[in-house]
Formats: sequence, structure tokens, C-alpha cells
Amino acid sequence: MAQPPRSTLRNRRIAGRAQEDHIRDPYEVTHKLHEPTVCVGCGAIYHQGRWQWSTQPEAAHQDHCPACRRIADAFPAGILSVHGDFARDHKDEITNLARNEEAAEKAEHPLNRIMGVQDIEDGFEIQTTDIHLPHRIGRAVQRAFHGELDSHFDEKGYFVRVEWRRNA
Repeated sequence: MAQPPRSTLRNRRIAGRAQEDHIRDPYEVTHKLHEPTVCVGCGAIYHQGRWQWSTQPEAAHQDHCPACRRIADAFPAGILSVHGDFARDHKDEITNLARNEEAAEKAEHPLNRIMGVQDIEDGFEIQTTDIHLPHRIGRAVQRAFHGELDSHFDEKGYFVRVEWRRNA
């Protein structure tokens, strides 16, 4: 069977990529903010098209960053569920590890934060403002304590659930 022309293959790949990128963060700003803008919640600065940590310039516009809006709405983009007796017995250690991972991530990406930690029936959950931090924390927990790690990305929305389990 003959191959289609190269331009057709390229267009098909580009169209496929565009279709895969249809899931957007509903908290992402859909319009260009005035620069500079400072977040009144956390102090992050919107400059050169992205949120970053910097010194607050004089006469900056004020707004809330997407992470602070998510926190105010109590609407996480990601959840790491930590299950099992081991999780309950080592909650402080795992939570400290999660906070260290958050600090490392947040240094470069101010919108990637832990929203809170809540107890659940068989362990606890760590809620985050983005979909990448639960994976990072989950991998760190797995490296440190072994166990099983599983991820579930919601195909119809901007949400990820990462689950880690170790019983003994």
C-alpha cells in the first residue's frame, strides 16, 4: 500500500496533537493580564506571560493567581490518596516529604501548591492546585517507602487522582 504524501502525514499529526490538547485548566486565565500583576493572596508576580516569584514592582496591578482562586474555591486539580496502615502510622513523615517536594516544585512553578491534607477512612489525601504535583509527590513517596502507585487522569476534565498504597 502506498504511503500518503508527507504533507498529509504532517497535517494529520498536527491535527491529532491539537485534539489531544483540548483539556484546559478552568482556572487558567483566558485573557492577557496587565503586566506586571501581583497576586494579592500569595505575592506571585505575573510577568512576561507567566506567574513567577520576584520582587514586587511599584504600581503593579492586583489580582488573584489561579492557584489562590482554586484554594479559595476548595477545588483541587489533583489529589494524592495515601492508603493503608503504613500510611496512617507514618503520616507525619509522608506529609513532610510531600511538603519538601512542594517547596522544590513551587520554587520554579508558583502555581503548583499543596492545598491541604485531609484524613480519609484508610489513610489521608493531599490536595493540590495542579495535576503535576501529585505525581511528583507520589513518586517521591514510592522511592522512599516503596508500595504501589497508580494514576487516574480524568479525560473529560482537568483533574488527576494518584493513589499510593502500602499495607505493611
